[in-house]
Amino acid sequence: MPTTASYRTEPERFDMAEMPQSKTFPHTPFVPYDPIVQFHETAAWCFGGDAEAWEYTGWRDEVLAATTTVSLHGHLNPSPTLRLTGPDALAFLSSVCVNSLATFRVGASRHAIMTDEQGRVAAHGMLLRLAEDDFVTYWLSPYLGYRLAQRPDLDVTAEDLTGRVFLFQLSGPRSLEVLEGAAEENLHDIKFLRHRLATIADAEVRVIRIGMSGTLAYEVHGPVEHAIPVYEALMAAGEEYGIRKMGVQAYMCQHTQGGFGQMYYHFPLPWGEDENLQAFFAGLGFPPIGKDLRLHGSAGKDLDRRYRTPYELGWGHMVKFDHDFIGCEALAREAAAAARTMVTLVWNPEDIADVYQSQFRKGAEHPYMNMPNHFMYEVGDREHQQSLWADRVLVGGRDVGTSSGRCFSVHSGEMLSLATVETAVADEGTEVVVLWGDPGTRQKEIRATVARFPYLVDPVRNEKFDVSTIPSKYEPAAAAAGETRTANA
Repeated sequence: MPTTASYRTEPERFDMAEMPQSKTFPHTPFVPYDPIVQFHETAAWCFGGDAEAWEYTGWRDEVLAATTTVSLHGHLNPSPTLRLTGPDALAFLSSVCVNSLATFRVGASRHAIMTDEQGRVAAHGMLLRLAEDDFVTYWLSPYLGYRLAQRPDLDVTAEDLTGRVFLFQLSGPRSLEVLEGAAEENLHDIKFLRHRLATIADAEVRVIRIGMSGTLAYEVHGPVEHAIPVYEALMAAGEEYGIRKMGVQAYMCQHTQGGFGQMYYHFPLPWGEDENLQAFFAGLGFPPIGKDLRLHGSAGKDLDRRYRTPYELGWGHMVKFDHDFIGCEALAREAAAAARTMVTLVWNPEDIADVYQSQFRKGAEHPYMNMPNHFMYEVGDREHQQSLWADRVLVGGRDVGTSSGRCFSVHSGEMLSLATVETAVADEGTEVVVLWGDPGTRQKEIRATVARFPYLVDPVRNEKFDVSTIPSKYEPAAAAAGETRTANA
């Protein structure tokens, strides 16, 4: 493994094949280098290919912190970030997002979902309204830029902020106390899906009450030059609460137990089929995206069954037909049919144990299960940079859906996955079978039970968490002052 870290402030591309022989590696400029970290993930899981800590105190400890104390995650950096301004910015966003933006106020945020003409999720991420004609998006780019290029009639200016801003995630019941300690300010006024400015480590940052873990959670955004001081200030403020740094390996466990499907972990994006889209990406300097997949699991090579619509991900409540958007007709038909939905599956521990025991039966091994999950870049090659796992779900031998995002939940002590299944078998308690293993291997039928979705309900979920029950060391900010600061952001 590399032993020396070198920092850089601008993401750059490099030949991944050279990395194992290198004695230095480009450590992420967004998170402080930690000499106790033994393993770093050096594939292109983030744009730019910076080395990210695989784990800090161990994946069990890091995942558990997000439900018992607080965790700090900084390895989504650099996040694809696009700022849109201009008199037609809102109209454009409304034309490409399934969400209704009719009541989208300054100071609010949305989990924005974009679909293609067939209603399949083509991008999703966060959308923040900073001012009347000023919006910033995270993880909607570069697909959002592709759709904007098709609308030269609109007065919209796009500014790529990728690599120029940071994004940190704080998750857990003590996250608000940590934030207030770092900002030295009362932040109780930030409601779910709202944001405003604050100051941490002498830097102006934006605090958003949002998270993918299911628990009380916040994000902190700011200019990249302040990333390290802000990160260190958050860690210092969290010391008394037992804060933990979260590495790459533990991160995806949050999404499954929190019921928040993630692209290229629970489902791929249908980018590889659109040659015009690929040409647009090539013009930005990207290699082919969505064509370099290594597909694992009994779902086989059929990408169609791996793609997802908002309804199949449990996001149907966000689809609003009060406006016209790309994919509107296809989703209207799906909404009327209500044929498939998202559930959580709890896997049978005895069948899982047999998978591990089989490793000691020479010639009779079942495909191995990595713990706590199969991360999308841990098994690949130069031709197939991303690996995706998905398995068939059976009832009485009949194929009724697809399971993905398998992970071990430290919080509940169970193996979980998310599954899109026929609505007729989606009731809690329904017994199903997950067919484990690639076609042509010694597959294993693993019993599973349909459980609640989302699965994590204890501690209280972010959207329902009453922060007034959390004491503060700081006096509440005047309501008028808070509104003014948000409006001027």
